[in-house]
Amino acid sequence: MFGSVCKEAGYLRLWIAAAISLGLTAHDAAFAQTGAPPMDVGVVTMAKQEVPRILSLPGRAVAFRQVSIRPRVSGVVEKILYDPTKEIAVGDPLFKLDDASYAAAVAEAEANVATAQANATASKASYERSKSLEGTATSKAQVEKAQATMATDEASLKSAQASLDFARTQLSWTTIKSPIKGRADVASVSVGDLVVGSQSDAMTIVTTLDPIEVTMQESSTIILKLRAEVEAGSLKITERLKAKLTLETGEAFASEGNFVAAGTTVTTTTGTASLRFRFENPGNKILPGMFLRGDIQIGTVDAFLVPQRAAKRGNTGLLTAFIVDKDNTAKQVQFTEKGTYENNWVVETGFQPGNKVIVDGLVAMRPGVKVNPVPATINADGLVQDDASKPKTEK
Repeated sequence: MFGSVCKEAGYLRLWIAAAISLGLTAHDAAFAQTGAPPMDVGVVTMAKQEVPRILSLPGRAVAFRQVSIRPRVSGVVEKILYDPTKEIAVGDPLFKLDDASYAAAVAEAEANVATAQANATASKASYERSKSLEGTATSKAQVEKAQATMATDEASLKSAQASLDFARTQLSWTTIKSPIKGRADVASVSVGDLVVGSQSDAMTIVTTLDPIEVTMQESSTIILKLRAEVEAGSLKITERLKAKLTLETGEAFASEGNFVAAGTTVTTTTGTASLRFRFENPGNKILPGMFLRGDIQIGTVDAFLVPQRAAKRGNTGLLTAFIVDKDNTAKQVQFTEKGTYENNWVVETGFQPGNKVIVDGLVAMRPGVKVNPVPATINADGLVQDDASKPKTEK
């Protein structure tokens, strides 16, 4: 029994020693933490400013003009007159049809006009002669008959002339010309093919590629919110809308687009409305059907610019960032963005003028951590620079 008591006393001494050791360790750790110097962090001071409001929208290129070329008269294709690799001007010939029958029709119509002209000339002379002899050698009835014959022959002449004009028009249609400038696809017909006037199949398609138009889509929900912001006065609309494009490769397109028109309906499948812009397209870099991204400056707002590198999106979908609170401690704040501008979030609420947003040292950042704020700027590449304009790496 004595041995058992001694054994228990030994366990008690070990437990007390361990507790004391743990207490000292915790105290030392706490002392080390409170005694550590504040972490140097780069900060950007918040100030409201007039910021362009940019809408970033998906878009698709559509042809400025596009025409399906079909024959207006029937005939056999004799020649294909264009090069698909070269630009076509308005009025350039594309196809030549066999015109023998149409040339013959013109010759026949010309003969009919000549006959009608001769008849009209003769009947007019007869009428004038009868008119001069009326009451002596010619009766009134004869004069009236001569007048009627003259009128009939003049009408026949007009009819013959109209037939000649139509025959000449049909002959001209045997040379099929482009009504617009642009590029023509490879012909869908070959020399020797028979084509029929007003057939449904196109012989080729001519497309104007410069300029090019881009249709962009925005949800009706966003449109209603923007309208509410305009009515509230927080969004000042730009007088003339402009757009910039980003290609599928991520490359920025050089030309700036002008607003053409807005859609008047919302699609039932996607709930979006369309906006169309027109761009100069030198070198035909953009082709119809390409998917693009458009940035539209719709106006300006008074807002804060929060560097994107300073914020991350939480599980709730809201963005969070750290600011320097009183006593130089880090405080986490949540905010909702109203779009982006360059490397910044556009934010209207959630910050106060003078707030210092922490832009680096974020890996180890936690609420309540002591910090030493150092003024910093963000360069065009989104990198933090101190007052000496030297890029700083993430801590």
